[in-house]
Amino acid sequence: MKQETTSSAKQYLPALIWCALAVLADQFTKWLAVTFLKDQEPFVLIPGVFEFRYLENRGAAFGIFQGKQYLFLIGGVLVLLLIGYIYGKIPAKKRFGLLRLCAVLVVSGAVGNMIDRMVQNYVVDFFYFSLIDFPIFNVADCYVVIGCFLFAFLIFFYYKDEELDFIFPVKENKQKKN
Repeated sequence: MKQETTSSAKQYLPALIWCALAVLADQFTKWLAVTFLKDQEPFVLIPGVFEFRYLENRGAAFGIFQGKQYLFLIGGVLVLLLIGYIYGKIPAKKRFGLLRLCAVLVVSGAVGNMIDRMVQNYVVDFFYFSLIDFPIFNVADCYVVIGCFLFAFLIFFYYKDEELDFIFPVKENKQKKN
């Protein structure tokens, strides 16, 4: 049993290292945004298409739930627990490396934005696609979106149903119907 715990700890260690590096990258980009964009005119990278624009987001996507930080913290903790549980169930095979990557991306994004919410009571956003007037977002948001889209793609197009039984095992009814 001790060996099982050790292998489980070894299984989580790379994920924790990658999460820490991703969160550091997210926090660094937010520091850059505060340092160079706050109280400044937007920095237009591609006129009419993309710019860096500073925003203190006290809500969620599209500005919903303004000022409801406790909801985001509770939701973030629940996401971390769920992803951590699922990560522990993913087989330690190369074939499932992309699922592990999805987990790392989603957790990193959740933690990056949770840090902002706990420390500042808002999230620093700075990427803005003016061409489509898309809501301003940040690196942590990118992690979550990429992780979720990749996860959905893998579930629907890459893995077979029986390969995913580790997440929610299906109990077969062994009784024969007469």
